[in-house]
Formats: sequence, C-alpha cells, structure tokens
Amino acid sequence: MKNEKQNVAGVSVIAAVFLTGLKFVAGIMTGSLGLLSEALHSGLDLVAAVITWFSVRISDRPPDADHHYGHGKIENFSALVETVLLLITCGWIIFEAVHRLLTGNTHIEVNIFSYLVVIVSIVIDFFRSRALSRVAKKVNSQALEADALHFSSDVFSSAVVLIGLICSGFGYHFADSIAALGVAVIVLALSFRLGKRAVDVLLDKSPAELIKKVERILSQTSQISSFHDVKVRTSGADTFIEINIHVTPGLTIEQAHKISHTVEDRIKQAIERSEIHIHIEPEEDHLKMVPAIPD
Repeated sequence: MKNEKQNVAGVSVIAAVFLTGLKFVAGIMTGSLGLLSEALHSGLDLVAAVITWFSVRISDRPPDADHHYGHGKIENFSALVETVLLLITCGWIIFEAVHRLLTGNTHIEVNIFSYLVVIVSIVIDFFRSRALSRVAKKVNSQALEADALHFSSDVFSSAVVLIGLICSGFGYHFADSIAALGVAVIVLALSFRLGKRAVDVLLDKSPAELIKKVERILSQTSQISSFHDVKVRTSGADTFIEINIHVTPGLTIEQAHKISHTVEDRIKQAIERSEIHIHIEPEEDHLKMVPAIPD
C-alpha cells in the first residue's frame, strides 16, 4: 500500500512535467492567455505533485521520540500549501485576463498544435485524476486527494480553454481571456474546498461523520451501560479516538478489559488505521444510559 501511494504520486510528477512543458510551448507560440494560464496552472500542479510525492513518503513513517502521533499531518500541511499555490495562480490569471479585456489586446494565433495540446492534456489529466482519486480513497490520503483535485481541475479548465480557442479561431479573440477567467473561477472553487479540509484537520476539528460512526458502535454494544466524552481527530490517513465507557460495577479487570477490546475491534473494522484509547468506569445509579443512535 505504501509503495502504491509513492508510485501513483511519482507518475503524477512525470505527467505534470510533460503537460507543463507542452502547454508553455503552445502558449508562447500562439500568445493564448488561456494556454499560458493552463501552463502556469500545470506548473503549480508540478510543484504540488512534488510536494505530494515527498509528503506521502514521510507521512507513513512510524511514530518516534519527537512525533508520538506519527507524521500523518504532513499530508494535510502539503494540501494547504497546494491550496495557496492554486490561489496565487488564480490571482495572476484574473489580473492578466482583465488587463487584456480592458486594453483590447486579445488577439492570438490559433493553430492545430494548440488544439492537440489541449486535447492531449484533457486525456492525461482525466486518467491521472482517476488513478489518484482511487488510491486516495483506498489509503485515506488527503495529499493524494489534493493532487487528484489538481488534475481534475485541469480537465475542466482545459475544456474551457478549448472552447476559448475554438471561438478565437472564428475571430472572437476575447473568448480566450474569458476562458482564462473561467479557469480561475474553477480553480478558486476547488481551492476553497481543498483548503477548508486541510485547515480543519490541522486545527483538529472533530469530523462529524466519524463521531456519529463511533457513537453508533458504542450504542449498539450491549456490554456498555453508557459512554461520554467521545473525541476524534485525524492526522493524514490516521484517526485517533478517545472514549469513556461505563460498565456494570463489580466486573473483574479481565472482564472489563475484554469489553474494551471488543469495542476497539468493532471500531477498527469500521474505521481503518484508527488508534483507540478507552477509559473504563463503573456505571453508577445516577448516570443515565446514552440512548441508541437510530440508523
């Protein structure tokens, strides 16, 4: 699984190098802002792909004396860095597109090579995005998911640029600058989504869906009288869970320990790569049972 993460990230670096060079040459040849914005977009994709490649190599390192919870948050940090890079890209694209539209300097030279570059880009980006997304879901990697978002945004933005080139071919050269603005809007929307997720994890925001999943398992475990103070946080692909459970008074240490193992096993089956800390307390008469959570 570790090698699969590194391999898919490594191939993305190679793809980003190829696409950046191809778009840059086409953009210089035609003077198309849409293609140049795509070249810059792919250039930052290259930087992001390199960051992702390094982050997935580091994130799976085991805990050590300085990092008791492992190195998983390097993936979330890299996703945040990628977001900043995307926002910088959008700023430049918007500035240049508005400048061209206001000055009327929108003329570009469209040729068959420019069309081929965009079409090849769409095909490569589509398959890279699918490969990255598949592995990201498999190993729960936010860094790979961020990389997949980069390539998927390229698919849509390249399609917008292609439309702009077609319109420019019919003499509507301003369409190229409008297409560049379309690219910026797409990237901004994806950047906001990606950045919010990265910040949430870095600030240890509790994931609501995982909290519900853990509480549902606890409420369906008959040996538990009640539970409280469920705390969940994520770090890269890892999930850390803390729980306080109440059991019947008078149980032996061995019996209580067995119950905690049962709970731990059920949670680990539901949430991969989870580490669980369970504090066991005897149930007291004045405590009310936590009601079961409906399915």
